[in-house]
Amino acid sequence: MDSSAIPKGSYRFSFNSSSIACKFFVLVVVVVIFSEVFLSTFFGGFRQDGGVAFRSISNSAGPNYGVRRDKFLEVPQIVWGLNNQKIAFARACLTARMMNRTLLMPSLSASLFYKEVDLLQPISFDKVFQFDKFNSLCNGFVLLGEYPGLLNRTPVYELQKGSGRRWTVERDVEQLREASQGPIDQHEVIRIVGKNPFLWHDHWPIKDYARVFECLVLVEEIAKEADKVIEKIKDVGRKIKLESEEPVPYVAVHMRIEKDWMIHCKKLEQRLNITEICSSKAEIMERVGNIASIKIPSVVYLAVADVLLEDTSILSGWKEGLVPYEKKRLGVVDIYKKYPYLIQSAIDYEVCLRADVFVGNSFSTFSSLIVLERTQKTIRMGVDDLCDGRNDVGWPAYAYNVQGEARGPQRWITNMTDSSLQAISYGSIHISC
Repeated sequence: MDSSAIPKGSYRFSFNSSSIACKFFVLVVVVVIFSEVFLSTFFGGFRQDGGVAFRSISNSAGPNYGVRRDKFLEVPQIVWGLNNQKIAFARACLTARMMNRTLLMPSLSASLFYKEVDLLQPISFDKVFQFDKFNSLCNGFVLLGEYPGLLNRTPVYELQKGSGRRWTVERDVEQLREASQGPIDQHEVIRIVGKNPFLWHDHWPIKDYARVFECLVLVEEIAKEADKVIEKIKDVGRKIKLESEEPVPYVAVHMRIEKDWMIHCKKLEQRLNITEICSSKAEIMERVGNIASIKIPSVVYLAVADVLLEDTSILSGWKEGLVPYEKKRLGVVDIYKKYPYLIQSAIDYEVCLRADVFVGNSFSTFSSLIVLERTQKTIRMGVDDLCDGRNDVGWPAYAYNVQGEARGPQRWITNMTDSSLQAISYGSIHISC
């Protein structure tokens, strides 16, 4: 219709009405956006974001670029020992990262009875490690979410993890890629069913695993228990110092001579045709005593699973000046008794990690992850050349099962440029420069 046919008054009224409507619409949008920003910024506790409940993350952490909050990955309960569980957790995180999904907080296992499902004693991740701290430290890399608040807009898609000899690394990658696009990716939750994540194929460099491990911070209760044990060790050192002018350091030895380990390591030696996996008590004591960089006197803390230990003479036979202590002699048995196996192991891990010198077994995931973290600490100190021959540089570590110089243990450094976690997951005698 020609505009000249419309009365001027009517035209003006129509224009003003549209203008007012537009302004009102813009005002509503501004109010909604402001309310969302205000509520998410200033109110604590839980908030809904993309359909799942997230605990608030410090504003200083910045946005989680690259990690979707509306698509989720669910994994099976994580089992076995503490450090196998840490590797399994990291592998689940990196799988979620590859699929650009938030990992739903998995359940850990407090016990070692992984074959009897009814004895697994599941324990929530946030009862061992700090949930908020993890998301803050790993911000933008991986993200943990929680189950409350899932909208269930689509049915859960179950993704069967391949297994067997025919299931190759390449086929595993292809499966994950297919699930990251097309109709499968439309599902809000993808639930992986099948094997324990520790046994999944490895597609990520060791630096990616290290990044996840750095975000794992013990909850305050467990950290305080570790502090108590370390303080007991240092008390012993202070008493010895009365006879010595210099501070007395402590050496942590992950002494794997328990009956379950000896059965396992002997089978490994036969299968791999290697004789440098098992170590006797006498061999461990001799090699530790031959470490040139250890100051005399030193307190030696023996990290050993007392319940599975058949040899009760582990405190005798050490080199003069090395003063051995285990949990009973140190007077910390009651600290450990309060907790299930997983927490006991977490306390021992922290005690070994913070020792002046650490000595372990290169086929133990417990020892391997400690050395990885100690290597990271040394790098952060600005040490450019970890292979310069100085055994006391940074946070020194040794493997008693591999003979090094002067009948001592082999110096142990994690290769941070490795393309996978293979050596750490299953052990190796190739552990130095």
